[in-house]
Amino acid sequence: MRIHFIAIGGSAMHNLALALHDYGHTITGSDDEIYEPSRSRLSDSGLLPQEFGWYPEKIDANIEAIILGMHARIDNPELMKAQELGLKIYSYPEFVAAQSMDKTRVVIAGSHGKTTTTSIILHALSSKGIDYDYLVGAQLEGFDRMVKLSDAGIIILEGDEYLSSPIDRRPKMMHYKPNIAVITGVAWDHINVFPTLDNYVDQFRLFINDMKELDQVYIYENDYHLETIIKENNHNCKVETYDQINLTKDNQFTVGANQYSIKLIGNHNMQNILAAEKVCLQLGLTKDDFYNSLQTFTGANKRLQVLKKGNGIAGNVYLDFAHAPSKVKATTDAIKDWYKEATLVAVFELHTFSSLNAEFLPQYTGALDSADVAFVLFSEHALKMKKMPALEKAFVEKCFAHSNICICTNSLDLKREINKYDLPNSNLLLMSSGTFDGMELDF
Repeated sequence: MRIHFIAIGGSAMHNLALALHDYGHTITGSDDEIYEPSRSRLSDSGLLPQEFGWYPEKIDANIEAIILGMHARIDNPELMKAQELGLKIYSYPEFVAAQSMDKTRVVIAGSHGKTTTTSIILHALSSKGIDYDYLVGAQLEGFDRMVKLSDAGIIILEGDEYLSSPIDRRPKMMHYKPNIAVITGVAWDHINVFPTLDNYVDQFRLFINDMKELDQVYIYENDYHLETIIKENNHNCKVETYDQINLTKDNQFTVGANQYSIKLIGNHNMQNILAAEKVCLQLGLTKDDFYNSLQTFTGANKRLQVLKKGNGIAGNVYLDFAHAPSKVKATTDAIKDWYKEATLVAVFELHTFSSLNAEFLPQYTGALDSADVAFVLFSEHALKMKKMPALEKAFVEKCFAHSNICICTNSLDLKREINKYDLPNSNLLLMSSGTFDGMELDF
């Protein structure tokens, strides 16, 4: 096929472009700005646009598919030209779904834990030599791409609830029509798109109720919103709940006569493991297959990623993608619970539309309570870029309601304040979906 990407530089978009190029399709693309690592990866494959900007003259009737990224606007000149010519326009999840209708489709959805659960499944399948396609939301160790599309009979999809494209307002997960699904839990996020909690929960209600009679969904059993949806009994699919695996104190898990070591920590990851196990057993693995593979699983990028190892008790530095209140709380709790005796210094950047929204910020009350010392960064530049009103430090401090918290508005002040603490004898947790305002993470 001849395929053109509008906004090719996005994380998922450029990975899909590279995957389709590798599979033999003719790929072109445009964007008004492309950052690393997308820029170098596209350049190395000969797919980097020669000029940045939008060029409607690139769009002609010979293009068989347009894939539209979320970064583009609805008045994008290339999009308008494609619409004028009547070309087939896909969002990237819609395109992936169209290429996967003949496969066994596994979708991992939920407000948190999607990437880790998906990654565990991919790792387990790879350990048994099972071929599969996939789409995951982070760059994984041992994988060149975040997307693979081939002739494999299985596809594992991270099912994001965010919008598909500027002209497709459906959540990405609604495109995938899973045969097997996981919903890890529901906690309000994306206030710029889902202005109320009820509106947000509705997306998962639609997802479950759209599944067919022979489809299987696994849901976390202690989630109030999921329990409510299931009790409404408007679904046709099979439903099974899961809780979490329980480890011994030395991080061991026993299956029959065999004992396995697990590198992940935190109750939320124990839930992710059991969700992944459910899927892998349905795909034909045994419990021993699954837990044997888990011994070599070290986690996904920016999901409790170890930046620095200390002495085993303190001096450890972790980086995590946590940004929604439930994610921040679960990640902070996990580190403090694992290293109970050490001081925990937790740093969180307000970066998303939701976290920078004054109406949503009270949702973070108590999210950092497990930390002995808490820092919150918000960049005035980020507020301006998102065209959002200014925030007052005192208001942010009040929302978190932590007894030992410091609010910073730039990375220089933040780093100076962090370095006042005895980091070799503390554990440092860095949480952001951004870049900490460009701060070097060399602690």
